[in-house]
Amino acid sequence: MDIEIRHLQLIAAVADLGSLTRAGDRLHLTQSALSHQLRDIESRLGARLFLRVGKRLVLTPAGERLLASAKDVLAQLQHTEQEIRQMGAERAGILRITTECYTCYHWLPPLLKRYRARFPRVEVRIDVDSTHHPIEKLLEGKIDLGIVSQPVTDRRLVTRPVFTDEVVLILSPDHRLARQPHVRFAELRDETLFVYPPKAESTMLEEVLKPIGVTPARVEEVQLTEAMIELVKAGLGVAALARWAVQPMIDAKTIVARPLTARGLHREWRAVTPKDLARADFVVEFIDLLSKHAPTCRSGRPDSRVLGTPRRRSIA
Repeated sequence: MDIEIRHLQLIAAVADLGSLTRAGDRLHLTQSALSHQLRDIESRLGARLFLRVGKRLVLTPAGERLLASAKDVLAQLQHTEQEIRQMGAERAGILRITTECYTCYHWLPPLLKRYRARFPRVEVRIDVDSTHHPIEKLLEGKIDLGIVSQPVTDRRLVTRPVFTDEVVLILSPDHRLARQPHVRFAELRDETLFVYPPKAESTMLEEVLKPIGVTPARVEEVQLTEAMIELVKAGLGVAALARWAVQPMIDAKTIVARPLTARGLHREWRAVTPKDLARADFVVEFIDLLSKHAPTCRSGRPDSRVLGTPRRRSIA
């Protein structure tokens, strides 16, 4: 694009004042600098924008057309600048977030209620479409905060641990494995395992089972947690889900949850933001609330296997 903001400011000032000298005073530029800019934009557009009539510069038809656009653009820019400054003064704006796991969206509403009480003018937008690729979306500037369990090594991002949770295997009460205190990974070879789509990106399959050579008899993709639970209740398969996500069903005895191995399987969750947002008060406050109020793993951690870390352990 050949037209720049400085050109629009020049056109508006000269049209209003009628001379380069007075326009230069308004724009804090010398007459020679303005003359150079005017020749530059006329050369780029291939059209005269002003004609000299006596001591005054008057617009040509091309200049009048450009002035009309200049007024609209400059007014819109001024309005936008005022809005942004106001947002900063009133701690207002937009916080775009996503999580790496669909089940996390279940506990976000109560947290958002607390957050809104502190930052009523910050609009929180949940970007479900970024769930499968939160790190990439952060680096692309599409979201501001990601809640992830995968390791983050990019130096353009800042991470902060926020909570841990336990992944358990849920079963129907009459399932053969429900009678055991825990389930070994090897025992999943004979099971139908429900996972979220796409299964090629399933942490359970790719980071836990595949490295130790365990392949379930059947893997089926299920989009919704509620549907996954109903299929398990019907005895059609098993699923690995966060204990907190299924605790109400466990308490109601409609499903059974068993630890994966005697040591359990845990995830370490982190809040990830771009460096330039890491110290923003409205971001820090959200992460603080997340640390205090998100579901956490209550069982012992010292010997547990943690998803998303390079440490490996044999099948229990």
